[in-house]
Amino acid sequence: MRNYEDDFALDDLLSPAHQARLLELLGKLSGASFALNAHDDGASRPLEFNLDTLGWLKAELPAEQHQAAVRLYELVLFYAGKYRLAANLHHDATEASYLELQQKHAAVQASEEKYKQLAQRLTQQVEEQVRVIKKAQQELYESARLRAVGQLAAGIAHEINTPIGFIGSNLRVANDYLDELEASLPDSHETAMLFEDFHALLDESSSGTKRIARIVSDLKTFSNIDQADFAACDINALITTACRLIQAEQNQVLPLSLRLGELPEVAGYPAKLSQAFYNVLDNATKSLEAGGQIRVASRVQDNALEVLIEDEGVVCLTTFSRAPSSHFLPRETSVPAAAWG
Repeated sequence: MRNYEDDFALDDLLSPAHQARLLELLGKLSGASFALNAHDDGASRPLEFNLDTLGWLKAELPAEQHQAAVRLYELVLFYAGKYRLAANLHHDATEASYLELQQKHAAVQASEEKYKQLAQRLTQQVEEQVRVIKKAQQELYESARLRAVGQLAAGIAHEINTPIGFIGSNLRVANDYLDELEASLPDSHETAMLFEDFHALLDESSSGTKRIARIVSDLKTFSNIDQADFAACDINALITTACRLIQAEQNQVLPLSLRLGELPEVAGYPAKLSQAFYNVLDNATKSLEAGGQIRVASRVQDNALEVLIEDEGVVCLTTFSRAPSSHFLPRETSVPAAAWG
């Protein structure tokens, strides 16, 4: 008995007697003679079953009638094939032993387990890809945000530096004019007091313009304006900038001490490092207790560059460390305050 997966030949579908009977019936219906050939002789049309050519039907008929006869023959083959397939399937089902069914069941279970494991691996890979994509999106967002801040700071710096320049220049000229005016007026106690107060006002205004210019410069450093994304970094300069900015935010009342050692330049992202230093200092100010102090130090220790930031609020020491062969990354370790040294 043939298996139902096998391809059928013409004799498997119709016995030679049935083939002859079918050709006879086609001849009576059409009034023409039919012949079944194994090969194409140029005047025959193919008989197909499941896309396979099983034979060639020859008849002296017009093309349309010839094609109709072929289709009728193929229809008979189709239902004969269905019968054969059903018969073979029934035979296989009834003749299969219980052991064979168990083997098939075991094979199905093994296949299910295989695909289950594959699905789990695919799920893990998808989750990993999602994490990678989210991380990349976050990095792109941070990069875009920093660039936007840098562009904004650049515009603000340009707009502020121009008036600050001529204000400072005008204050210096005004101070010169005041000296000339003081020399030309009669000397008296009231005049001396007035000019002394006037000089103090001009000096205070000049100090204010210098402070504004310094803040603008710090903002430019903080936002990484006019610098490459990845460049040589002066860590002490970045620390100083972050400290001045945090002090400006706290109205210059922040108890902060610096102990900056001599450091080599390191490759890194200046804006991101400035932001990291600023964030740690900002956290320190929020946890600082009354009378407490924030201490910032930099040093090279054990062939590694370290930045230590300590506050006297919650006892926690934050250390930024970079070995010569690594990226500059922060690490945070809770230690007793006395361990900071």
